[in-house]
Amino acid sequence: MAEVFSQSSGEAPQYKLVPLRGFKLISGIHSPEVVDQIQNFEIQDSDVFVITYPKSGTIWLQQILSLIEVKGDVTASNEQLNSERVPWIELLDSRKQFVSAPSPRICVSHLPYKFMPLGLKQKKGKVIYVARNPKDVLVSYFHFHKYANMLETPKDFDTFFEKFLEGNVFGNCWFEHVKSWCSHKDEMNFLYITYEEMIKDLRSVVEKITSFLARNLTSQQLNDVVEHSTFKNMKNNPQANYQQIPVILLNHQLGSFLRKGTVGDWKNYFTVAQNERFDKVYQQKMKDFAVSKLLLLFIQFDQINHSTVWCRIFGDSKSF
Repeated sequence: MAEVFSQSSGEAPQYKLVPLRGFKLISGIHSPEVVDQIQNFEIQDSDVFVITYPKSGTIWLQQILSLIEVKGDVTASNEQLNSERVPWIELLDSRKQFVSAPSPRICVSHLPYKFMPLGLKQKKGKVIYVARNPKDVLVSYFHFHKYANMLETPKDFDTFFEKFLEGNVFGNCWFEHVKSWCSHKDEMNFLYITYEEMIKDLRSVVEKITSFLARNLTSQQLNDVVEHSTFKNMKNNPQANYQQIPVILLNHQLGSFLRKGTVGDWKNYFTVAQNERFDKVYQQKMKDFAVSKLLLLFIQFDQINHSTVWCRIFGDSKSF
């Protein structure tokens, strides 16, 4: 991301949300013309697309995939930021970067399904979709807005809560984003994972990803990938923690891209009324989306009982 702004004149741009076919982009970071071209990108079988709604584990996957490609050797990626090794496909000048990148081309995106390369529907390339409990997404995104200069600073949590439910943020509606991708999963080479799975058993998820990508790593190499992909190590890794992103974008004195890396933080912010309202909206938005199609399971850790509760996205829960 930083490279997009290396040619800046030094004047602070006026960032604002701009619509493109019903989806909100950020002016100065995204170009409607560039995003509209993505559908026509020629896809190779080795291409990998990581798709997330904002604040759902994107830079975590950038770290994991960067390390998988170098078989866990963290020193091999010291000379390049993860955002350069696994770039965003929707940023300014992304087409040139994508076309010229060596194989395998690995990139990330927050875009909904309708903007992505048509070749994915032909089973070319691979898609890894990462989802996170939307309540935790909301809280994390609230904090991100407070120090991200390219996003509107929220008046307070209550105001942001409403904006998130309305989809009046970059990324639009969380519910629609998840549905737009998962409803087409059978058309693509598609792997679905959750942030909560990675918190619970990171090695298992790394093994799942390496198998999906047909990468052969030894047990020790897998251990190295996992070790260097922990929250603590990433927070201290300048290639992974986004601390080198220019202040014109992120005010690092007000926050950190890697804030907590936990599950269930929403409980510290939601009122009882907000939680009930969120659940009601959730049921309304997702009621016609079959469990068999969505395959969403969120793992929440009950901090009181220290038990693991698997919560289905439709609201019913079951303890295992």
